[in-house]
Amino acid sequence: MPLRPGTAPTPSLPIIAEPELLPVLPALAPLLPGGGLRPGTAVSVTGDTGLLLALGAGTFTEQTGDTAWAAAVGLPEIGLAAAAGYGYDLRRLLLADHPGPHWPDVVAALAGAVGLILLRPTGPVAPALAARLTAVLRRSRCALLVAGPWPGAVQRLSIRTGRWFGLGDGHGQLTGRQVEAVAEGRGTATRPRTAHLWLPDAKGTARPLTPTETPLTRPALEAV
Repeated sequence: MPLRPGTAPTPSLPIIAEPELLPVLPALAPLLPGGGLRPGTAVSVTGDTGLLLALGAGTFTEQTGDTAWAAAVGLPEIGLAAAAGYGYDLRRLLLADHPGPHWPDVVAALAGAVGLILLRPTGPVAPALAARLTAVLRRSRCALLVAGPWPGAVQRLSIRTGRWFGLGDGHGQLTGRQVEAVAEGRGTATRPRTAHLWLPDAKGTARPLTPTETPLTRPALEAV
């Protein structure tokens, strides 16, 4: 299956994470134990491609230099402009848009060549297949971000609430989306973590709320 590289470089972003963890954008670090992605594990992201894309952007930073590569498998809807806004170096992003039923073979082959894979499987993933691919990831020290459920995922991330800003009275343009993201995990990471952030902000990247910005609140439940 042909892999097509992206077409434009992007500036690096300052990221902080524990040693041996793959860095993430600072706005997303509070969601993950240690503030980064653990190589050889899978993280499930449900319901929001923007969150999936932002979570992988830390691969492209001065901290990783010019040697880090990533791949997106089964995600033809990913916009290269959006990826660039989050910080991806498109010269080091491989795309396998339509792997079809062969996506497990594509993931297994790429795991030895890149440090991070973004994946949308073509259907439900059997636990045995997930375990086999997780073993491949562990041997290769490659992290996997999955759009949707994944048996054995160490973390499950989603957007609890979100609101776009910038449109008023039927005119103008969208300037950003404020969200509340939540992460749940296994073992020592079982306690849910939340973060309020812009995803994206007016510059197209993810950033935490400033002290003067009011977080979104969930609507109160009405009695019936």
